[in-house]
Amino acid sequence: MQEQYDPARIEAVAQKHWTDQGTFVAREDASREKFYCLSMFPYPSGRLHMGHVRNYTISDVIARYQRMTGKNVLQPMGWDAFGLPAENAAMHNRVPPARWTYDNIDYMRGQLKSLGFAIDWTRELATCKPDYYRWNQWFFLRLLEKGIVYQKTGTVNWDPVDQTVLANEQVIDGRGWRTGAVVEKREIPMYYMAITRYAEELLADLDDLPGWPEQVRTMQKNWIGKSHGVRVGFPHAIDGGGTLWVFTTRADTLMGATYVAVAAEHPLALHAAQSNPALAAFIDECRHGGTSEAEVATQEKKGMATGLSVEHPLTGEALPLWVANYVLMGYGEGAVMAVPAHDERDFEFAHKYDLPIKPVVRTTAGEATPAPWQAAYSEHGVCINSGKYDGLEFEAAVDAVAADLAAKALGEKKVTWRLRDWGISRQRYWGTPIPMIRCESCGSVPVPEDQLPVVLPEDCVPDGSGNPLNKSQAFLACTCPQCGGAAQRETDTLDTFVDSSWYFFRYACPDAVTMVDARADYWMPVDQYVGGIEHAILHLLYSRFWTKVMRDLGLTQAKEPFQKLLTQGMVVAPTFYRHDAEGRKQWINPADVQVSTDDKGRPVAATLKADGQPVTMGGIEKMSKSKHNGVDPQALIERYGADTARVFMMFAAPPEQSLEWNDAGVEGAHRFLKRLWAYAAEQAPTGAAALAVEPGPQVRAVRREIHEVLRQALLDFGKYQFNTVVSACMKILNALGRLEEGAGLAAVRREGLSILLRLLSPVAPHITHYLWSELGYGADIVDAPWPEVDEAALRRDTVALAVQVNGKLRGQIEVAADADQAAIESAALAEPNAIRFIAGKTVRKIIVVPGRLVNVVAA
Repeated sequence: MQEQYDPARIEAVAQKHWTDQGTFVAREDASREKFYCLSMFPYPSGRLHMGHVRNYTISDVIARYQRMTGKNVLQPMGWDAFGLPAENAAMHNRVPPARWTYDNIDYMRGQLKSLGFAIDWTRELATCKPDYYRWNQWFFLRLLEKGIVYQKTGTVNWDPVDQTVLANEQVIDGRGWRTGAVVEKREIPMYYMAITRYAEELLADLDDLPGWPEQVRTMQKNWIGKSHGVRVGFPHAIDGGGTLWVFTTRADTLMGATYVAVAAEHPLALHAAQSNPALAAFIDECRHGGTSEAEVATQEKKGMATGLSVEHPLTGEALPLWVANYVLMGYGEGAVMAVPAHDERDFEFAHKYDLPIKPVVRTTAGEATPAPWQAAYSEHGVCINSGKYDGLEFEAAVDAVAADLAAKALGEKKVTWRLRDWGISRQRYWGTPIPMIRCESCGSVPVPEDQLPVVLPEDCVPDGSGNPLNKSQAFLACTCPQCGGAAQRETDTLDTFVDSSWYFFRYACPDAVTMVDARADYWMPVDQYVGGIEHAILHLLYSRFWTKVMRDLGLTQAKEPFQKLLTQGMVVAPTFYRHDAEGRKQWINPADVQVSTDDKGRPVAATLKADGQPVTMGGIEKMSKSKHNGVDPQALIERYGADTARVFMMFAAPPEQSLEWNDAGVEGAHRFLKRLWAYAAEQAPTGAAALAVEPGPQVRAVRREIHEVLRQALLDFGKYQFNTVVSACMKILNALGRLEEGAGLAAVRREGLSILLRLLSPVAPHITHYLWSELGYGADIVDAPWPEVDEAALRRDTVALAVQVNGKLRGQIEVAADADQAAIESAALAEPNAIRFIAGKTVRKIIVVPGRLVNVVAA
């Protein structure tokens, strides 16, 4: 065995062994307990970043740990390969998205393999391949038959220059992110999935996921948004008359409504605009505003009176009808009853346009609602200024108002949901083709199942002038399966969340000739899912919905896709910058900066190494290319090896917490592995680790320490506290290093090193694999039994007990482990410091807490 630790060589040896032996190829085995460990699959952007490395290392440590405890483990990997970034890169590089995507997959696969992850690569998939997305199409058609997929008109952001639909985040100040053109709102036919049919179940079943972080479950509950309220009708004589319906959770404030506001797209707004050019111009302005609730919440509240009015359903009072940009057509009824005294948005709007504000609930802020807004104004309380409802508290007032509205056929109690059906149409090229055909005679016709998959051409190069599928006659032209006439394929593609909503099922049976087969019933649900909290709502919610629909179609027995969820913290690092001549921040790589610290090691100043001049410290932030504070995983692996990267990642912070990058910490992890190697190199293979002779006192003490550390480390592994597991390995190495002589020395060294290697193996698999084999413990450490605590080793000859006098610590004694009560009391009374505090007093009682303390009560 060579003396120097050479990570590149030993990591290559270990990885070749695992590949040659098929070590991590998972096979279904009904006789064994399975463990399905999964990380959220990556988008093939080109290179791994440290967030990827941390995410997959956490998963890998869990998978390896579960394997060593005897589970049948599956840990697969694939690629979330469709999406807009590939189209943007294709336009920039003038290459087809397919080529860019597949090249990136090849490079990133090599990076993942270099980190030694215990992945079953025989199950690899890419969502952009027809053998995967054909099942997206097949499932779409099944849901179309069931009515869960349907088509209706939807509002989208339209870039008139690029001739394409933009996501909300691609609209910046009302303009397209790439062209700068003023974005329009357009109504176009779109396909939807009726996720709202499952809203009740999606909400209720969150209580059956105790293995999920409470924060994530709360986020999903809020997104689903079950609300109990009242539907209220406001009669009107506009355009022949009718009723304007709104939903409110605060029917107790109905008597305080002073105006009604509708969305720009509401039929009443459009009717009023026909004879009001100024209103028409305002509505057009609203069409270029934000469409998401987040945008609406932060944008300036604007509105315009229509000159029309509706009737208050209880008082008959005429309430002015306004068009407001904070009302969205896609939420609720596209209209709100405005109660400025008890709603912050209405309050802001009423102050801006000098509309009446009428308090109708007595809150802790009093009976008036003066500016500025106070949170107390929205509290529940007792009704005031409300006629017959005065004196009623919230629930009683709601019941009374609902009953009176029902009597007039102008309202009833109702449950509503914040959740909306999932719009799955995307007017983009690089995605799953929607399997529909447009026929002038027959309308929208499903593609026959025997013609699936509808294959996406991979040679298109987007040029920014709309969806290239619209220009591809080879793709467009087809025959209507109903009438046999000439027709065209649908050019919209499916939302990429479709791809990620069931990929974990396909991993279980990647070569199935159906969407899933019986193998999925063995592996599903996923036992441990690992990924960022930024996916807490949409991806996880859509995956839960998809699983429930698959269950209802008889495709799976799983009720939920993920039993346990771990949301890992971010990898963060210091940032530094200077301002350029125009006042813009120019970010600087931390490697190019010299940081000065105070006597406590806290950074106090920074200078650029190149010129010695000051730079500004920007604080600790998430690693990003834009701020130049990222670290290239490949460079780290090449310099220190994969095991160093893995050990640092696991030691620096618990998985759920943010990890602050620290070059000194990386160096420390590398030094630990070199120390381990050097110690192991001194040990010759000496056969079994059995204790041939009774160890001497020093050796026995070290063995006890090793097993005490092992006992805690086993508990920490089960809690995924990998930082303290690595610390335990360091403690064991330190303890072994103190062994110099004594009976049983060689056996305890060998036993201790065996425990250390197995504990460390999930975190640093390469060095432990190599040393396990070289030292003669066995052929492959991943097949070794998980270490167990020897209770006999934990027994002590003596124990230390704290000595208290009248409850205050005064000293410590050491007694034989089997000492009786009398011997313990005698030793405590003889402790010199205890004697001093007892002097002149009478001992009334002596309390012995076995293994912990002795308390002498004296007065």
